[in-house]
Amino acid sequence: MSEISDADLGAYFAVTEVGNLLRHAVEQQLKDAGGLSYVQFHVLATLGDAPDGSARMTDLADGVVYSRSGLTYQAQLLESRGLVTRAPSVDDERSVTVTITDAGRALLAKVFPGHLEILGGYFLSPLADGEARMLADVLGRIRDHMRAAPPRSAGPRRRKTD
Repeated sequence: MSEISDADLGAYFAVTEVGNLLRHAVEQQLKDAGGLSYVQFHVLATLGDAPDGSARMTDLADGVVYSRSGLTYQAQLLESRGLVTRAPSVDDERSVTVTITDAGRALLAKVFPGHLEILGGYFLSPLADGEARMLADVLGRIRDHMRAAPPRSAGPRRRKTD
């Protein structure tokens, strides 16, 4: 195991505290503006960004780093509100595809301005010009490194071999 310096620990604790504070503020805004949880927002935003508005449940779970069973429950809640539909995948009969509805897109449009306000005013405002790009670069490298060996719930599903 490598030696961890005080600066390393300070960076770790700063990142976790910033993440916790930001998540709390975002969760409150999403709840107030649209009755959405953090995970539900990420599901809708991911689907909203997809070219056809759809994704397989396992891919969504891997992307939002959420357990497959937990994501199934969240998708059920979103479906009961008419924000997504679920159907068997045309590519793999064992998979389920989730698709954002027009109501889901409308809710995203409703909550997004407040979401951007939180990000701009709360998270990005203390940064100087160019620092957001540097922060994105550093955190992107860390994310990519961690994604190379994700936790089991975030890893790709192993296929059974014949």
